[in-house]
Amino acid sequence: DAKRDWGYAPDYVEAMWLMLQQDTPNDYVISTGKTHSIREFLTHAFKHIGVTNWRKYIKQDPRYMRLAEVDVLRGDSTKAHENLNWKPKTDLMTMIYRMVNNDIKKLGGNILENR
Repeated sequence: DAKRDWGYAPDYVEAMWLMLQQDTPNDYVISTGKTHSIREFLTHAFKHIGVTNWRKYIKQDPRYMRLAEVDVLRGDSTKAHENLNWKPKTDLMTMIYRMVNNDIKKLGGNILENR
């Protein structure tokens, strides 16, 4: 149920490059400003490969559970927009599709058989 501000690395690298072009160093928050739950992320990722019930493919390992979980993480990149003229270009769905397509390509076909 945790919600995260999911961003696309190439967009963030562009923001870093823009920061490096500035005459004066400064601190920036780079984010999308939008949150989506982990469940929503999984639903879209599995739907992209035709799976409607992703729960049978996902296992949660208690060793990796955080003792103090933050429910919602969302950034505010207003300063980056105003000073660098930067905004993220890639929405969540596009990012998910690219990630899934890349995994399918790397695994040579049926992603579920290889996991």
